Amino acid sequence: MILTVGKRIFSQNSLKRFYTTAIKMSTGENVGVPLQKVTAVLENFAPKQLSESWDNTGLLVQPYTPRNISKVLLTNDLTEDVALEASNHGCEMIISYHPPIFAPMKSVVQSAWKERIVSFLLEKRISLYSPHTSWDSVNGGVNDWLASAFQVEASKPLIPGPDPQVGAGRLLQLKSNISLTDAVSKVKQLTGLSHVRFALGKGKDMSSEIQTVALCAGSGSSVLKGVQAGLYLTGEMLHHDVLDAAQKGISVILTNHSDSERGFLKGFSTNLQNLLNNEVQVFVSQVDRDPLVTL
Repeated sequence: MILTVGKRIFSQNSLKRFYTTAIKMSTGENVGVPLQKVTAVLENFAPKQLSESWDNTGLLVQPYTPRNISKVLLTNDLTEDVALEASNHGCEMIISYHPPIFAPMKSVVQSAWKERIVSFLLEKRISLYSPHTSWDSVNGGVNDWLASAFQVEASKPLIPGPDPQVGAGRLLQLKSNISLTDAVSKVKQLTGLSHVRFALGKGKDMSSEIQTVALCAGSGSSVLKGVQAGLYLTGEMLHHDVLDAAQKGISVILTNHSDSERGFLKGFSTNLQNLLNNEVQVFVSQVDRDPLVTL
């Protein structure tokens, strides 16, 4: 059987192949890379074994009908606004640093915002991956990005893993002493924040110099507790832990939880795109932000 389409002549088989190709192009099935390739690249960068035992990391949502990944959205927190942003970008995958699925879900209905997100992702065929503490522990991860606020002579994990070179938090030995005023300025410059919260260590003033910094992206109370350093840097700490540190002469900088993490995504977006041979476009969410602001 011979058919004519415009000025082109097709056999029945070639016409079928033509329309199959057109359908794949319209659905994105012949562009991008398989989901498994993206997850392999992510886990090669930060193996899941680096995650804390209590954490929920890895591939969390996988739609029933597979499709290639050509666009990825990076976000620190996955809200409904971020999920809609990913859909509007035409993304087939979201990488959310914090896992939105943490406590077990007993249903996926429309009465709760996290369940609505899962329902939306499945309907839109968007996969979800969350690395969280594996990105904290790995070399070149979130804690090392936070450490880049300073000129560092030596760095080691506060809580080493099986490999002593990776683990939770970082203890930094600076190349030279800096004042507390300078330390605050460097943290603001890295994070892009106009304000941070600060506790002055007992017996110190803003011109006092430090040579060691203990830091932990996110919530640092448990990781920093008892560590000897001139300065603690983290997103949030319990009041009594801040008070205890300050009374021991240790100054504290708090940025808000996710503001100590979010800035890592910009640099990583370029890195991930390169690791995927530029076959995937990687975006950073423009609507993701810490829920707390200083007014």
